[in-house]
Amino acid sequence: MNTFGNIFRLTSFGESHGKAIGGVIDGFPAGIAIDTDFVQRELDRRRPGQSALTTARKEADAVEFLSGIYDGVSTGCPIGFVVWNTNQHSNDYDNMKDVFRPSHADYTYTQKYGIRDHRGGGRSSARETIARTVGGALAKLALRKLGIRVTAFTSQVGPLKLDKDYTAYDLSRIEENPVRCPDPEMARQMGDYILKVKGEGDTVGGVITCVAQGCPAGLGEPAFGKLHAALGSAMLSINAVKGFEYGQGFGNMDMKGSEQNDILFNDHGHIGFRTNRSGGIQGGISNGQDIYFRVAFKPVATILTEQPTVDKDGNETTLKARGRHDPCVLPRAVPIVEAMTAMTLLDYYLLDKTTHL
Repeated sequence: MNTFGNIFRLTSFGESHGKAIGGVIDGFPAGIAIDTDFVQRELDRRRPGQSALTTARKEADAVEFLSGIYDGVSTGCPIGFVVWNTNQHSNDYDNMKDVFRPSHADYTYTQKYGIRDHRGGGRSSARETIARTVGGALAKLALRKLGIRVTAFTSQVGPLKLDKDYTAYDLSRIEENPVRCPDPEMARQMGDYILKVKGEGDTVGGVITCVAQGCPAGLGEPAFGKLHAALGSAMLSINAVKGFEYGQGFGNMDMKGSEQNDILFNDHGHIGFRTNRSGGIQGGISNGQDIYFRVAFKPVATILTEQPTVDKDGNETTLKARGRHDPCVLPRAVPIVEAMTAMTLLDYYLLDKTTHL
């Protein structure tokens, strides 16, 4: 289960403290201009060390393409790529070798495989999302030809949250602050709160909102291939994600059907909708409106304060983590949410249409 997608497929490999993270993308349409600078910028949005709000690990995260691109254009053949790891501090994890970290994958990986790589979590590390970010960047380049744009932003950090619909904000301002929140004042408060929690040796979670604009009607399969189910599966595969809701979601369960239904009307000869409470998806199929959803992220499990736990033999002990860790994953998770969304939409477009754009 290291492969994502149906026609557009990404197979990723690598561990946090191994030699590299990389992947192979199959099913990518031929003839797409590959802007490698854009792909690198997407990786830069995800990389560690970009602000005081993120881990201090310093990695260039420079992508090297190995195949599938000729003269700057995709050939339709598998696209292989690699990002070399250069700044591991594996010794920071020596005290965790035989101890299970609370709320981590240490215990479950040991139960499943009988062995685990304790250095940075190995395969369970969020560093694996480098491959997703590259795949998502390429998917974005293909979606450009279709007029589809994917934008995610931080909408909640701990108790601090935006109180308006995404349409009330200028989403072009997301990259103006390290939190990646479109409201400058709320971004400042969120950043201060993350630094406060970091100073306490603790972590904090929150919510990322994502919007896909320009998606055509008709994407999604009946019964077991619903578009919102695919998006939910993609989001829940991201490290630290605990919840997914699209459209009105859980927030408006006090509304009646007469209040929540999206009414259709004749919009100058075209069918339109007066509202978009469905989040752009009805019956599991896109209806041409904006697709929007929210993704909940838990606080990072590695904290720099002492916690009770057990070792591999079941002996009770305590653990105080060392090393470089994010106090809040949200700022770096924004491009990952976008990447998984872009890959899902491109895959479902190819399922619905043809194998070339």
